[in-house]
Amino acid sequence: MTSKTDETLGYEQARDELIEVVRRLEAGGTTLEESLALWERGEELARVCRRWLEGARARLDAALADEDEAEESDQGV
Repeated sequence: MTSKTDETLGYEQARDELIEVVRRLEAGGTTLEESLALWERGEELARVCRRWLEGARARLDAALADEDEAEESDQGV
């Protein structure tokens, strides 16, 4: 479940927070409850990043498709 705050996070913000979550998990020294909460937050942040990257890929694919169509029109194909 994604919180409202996650929906407003930019890619870089989500990525940076995810890096911090991973760093804290790797460092250890947290309780089981804290570790689980960090892991869950990391999963949420990873989903945010994935959505941003999927959106970027879709925009690139659309731009490339438009470019291909324009080239075909110019060549009379």
